[in-house]
Amino acid sequence: MTPDRRELHGVFLGTHAVAAGYVTRPQLRRYRRLMQNVYADPALNADHELYSRGAALLLPPGAALGGRSAAAWFGAPFASAIEPVLVVAPRGCPWDGPRGVRVHKTDVAPGEIWTTDDGIPLTRRGRTAWDVAAIETVATAVGLLDAMVRSDGGLDLAGELARRRGRWRSARVGRVFPLVDGRAQSPPESWVRVACHRAGLPAPVPQFVVTEGGWSAQVDLAWPEAKLIVEYEGEYHFDELQIRRDDRRYARLVAAGWRVIRLSANDLRDLDGVVSRIRVALREAPIAG
Repeated sequence: MTPDRRELHGVFLGTHAVAAGYVTRPQLRRYRRLMQNVYADPALNADHELYSRGAALLLPPGAALGGRSAAAWFGAPFASAIEPVLVVAPRGCPWDGPRGVRVHKTDVAPGEIWTTDDGIPLTRRGRTAWDVAAIETVATAVGLLDAMVRSDGGLDLAGELARRRGRWRSARVGRVFPLVDGRAQSPPESWVRVACHRAGLPAPVPQFVVTEGGWSAQVDLAWPEAKLIVEYEGEYHFDELQIRRDDRRYARLVAAGWRVIRLSANDLRDLDGVVSRIRVALREAPIAG
């Protein structure tokens, strides 16, 4: 008797499910096809994690999820569902992966890979951080690494750079690692901070606590000497109740002599414009005394 199809949940290989008698080939159409021969329960959220778990079922020996796809297991936000799953494989590995998988072939030491309790092969934290810095754009890399460092205070980027100096793209990694700051609470904060660095502006203080009289407020980015604040407002900030709270908070900051630049997702599409606004505001900083 064919097993109840409800027993198929999570992510699975189509050929294995058919061979085991769980489904017929026509019945596979009822499931979400993630990539060639990989299917998932259609009730599951089709995000980057799901696609990463699907790709993990196909990995040849010595390969593992790496870079941005592994970083999410170490505290970084998952990439978007439309971005390919990144796999690190040894040089000479003949496997190029199906559509939806990007294979980066390089030297991979056995000790640089570990397997999670649920069977997902990943590059270890230090190796993941290195590949993120070497492969991604500077802003994306810093955003991911800020989150990894915030999640794991023991992640020693300076030590990783010292151990791997002279290896693949070490000069690039050496430019990225010093920009990482685990105090950042979101990728947009990291992106703005990197844009300011590239423009030669003074470095802001992430998650600065403004204390005025008997109250305090923690802000995303601040230039305390210039009494300038930059706040990124994600989607939840546009809830009606949150808008009122934000407006009251900003009014108190302004009354205390701080200037506030409020940014939304639309503003981040033009980081040059954001930098220009910050540059002008820094030039107009009140003179102390």
